Amino acid sequence: MKIASFNINGIKARLPLLLEWLREAAPDVAILQEIKSVDANFPREPLEELGYNVATHGQKSFNGVALLSKLPLEDVTRGLPGDEADEQARYIEATVVGTRALRICGLYLPNGNPAPGPKFAYKLAWMERLRTRAKALLSQEEPFLMAGDFNIIPQAEDAARPEAWRKDALFLPESREAWRRLVHLGLTDAFRALHPTREGYTFWDFQRGAWNRNDGIRIDHFLLSPQLADRLTECGVDKEMRGRERPSDHVPIWINIDS
Repeated sequence: MKIASFNINGIKARLPLLLEWLREAAPDVAILQEIKSVDANFPREPLEELGYNVATHGQKSFNGVALLSKLPLEDVTRGLPGDEADEQARYIEATVVGTRALRICGLYLPNGNPAPGPKFAYKLAWMERLRTRAKALLSQEEPFLMAGDFNIIPQAEDAARPEAWRKDALFLPESREAWRRLVHLGLTDAFRALHPTREGYTFWDFQRGAWNRNDGIRIDHFLLSPQLADRLTECGVDKEMRGRERPSDHVPIWINIDS
């Protein structure tokens, strides 16, 4: 089973790119971030024509996440537990029903800038809620994954120029410590598990010629439960998508697991 994650930076602007990629890459499941659309306006039909079941958790002009699956989606839940006052559409969960059921957690973690400040505090609080949710899922001892745009640069080797990010919320010590607390619950960073030293950038800023200089960072991740990590066979990044016409500033990351 091939599962991919893609921050598309606006479904309306990137729909042709998304459809092109889906036809070429043919993931069984695609986890989308920054759809920037309310649920009612999400373009379901062209995706359904490609054979995907669609579940969305949208928000006008900002944020928004979606799940696309060629297999049935069951028990869809929207919003990260732990803060009923949180209105930002950043999290969706569903069970993909195949040969073996798999819980998919799609997320768009807060950026947190400027830091320090209320946005950074929200980021750290959101990460603690995510950790709480991961603990609950781990206690069920069933396969699950958390994937999406984490807005976290885990280590210096995950940035072309780590010194440029020292004061950024994506790379501050508090952010990376929150990442480690999450991973140390027993989750596996799929890319680093298979590629300990390889460059794995998934984001290049639209400014300052970042793409042409390969001035990238790795901030889109797959975290796998122990039951799923044992089934991991491949993890890759579709880097060439950043060079397409009207690209997102992110590119897809994907895994293959034994189904």
